[in-house]
Amino acid sequence: MAMITDIMAAGKKNPARHTPLEDIQGILSGSMISALGLFLLGKVELLTGGMAGAAFLLHYWGGWSFGVLFFLLNMPFYILAFKRVGLDFTLKTFLAIGLTSGLVELQSRFISIQWMNPVWAAALGGLLLGYGLLALYRHRASLGGIGILAVYIQDRFGIRAGFVQLVHDLVIMALAFTVVSPEIVACSVLGAAVMNLFVAINHRSDRYIAQR
Repeated sequence: MAMITDIMAAGKKNPARHTPLEDIQGILSGSMISALGLFLLGKVELLTGGMAGAAFLLHYWGGWSFGVLFFLLNMPFYILAFKRVGLDFTLKTFLAIGLTSGLVELQSRFISIQWMNPVWAAALGGLLLGYGLLALYRHRASLGGIGILAVYIQDRFGIRAGFVQLVHDLVIMALAFTVVSPEIVACSVLGAAVMNLFVAINHRSDRYIAQR
């Protein structure tokens, strides 16, 4: 889910810096919007890419809390994040994932949705996730560990990071057939495509590189 290579590239430049208050509002708003997007996807049993997709899969398999799963699945990647991108990025990412995990679990206390068309949920959920991720990326934070692992594998074994992320997401979508219908899998692919396309169009490290 995370475009770690772009975040690393931005960190090597000399941009205008965000203030601490700007970072706080960026991480908070990005986490809130991302949590809303994940909530909408979960209401119709959709999945997405990255660690969120793995958390959804386990949630549908065993009924465990998505928020707890999402938080725990990302834990092993913080060491890699610290080594690859630094303490600032690691702490911000930890905060963003913690906030998003908690907010996803709290959404049902504030929002009641009786029915939602899966195609619309995929498009809207994917777009909200894209907005949330964009806000986080611009403050040097992320929501997923798979991107960090992909960069590590690229450096260690020469396998391109994008290919690693693609394989991970394809495996998640393939396993999804064991818990949801083919129509829901197709909608999940749509949602992931909307999210990634939005981020790809709107996030470029050479266009917006402000950071702390």
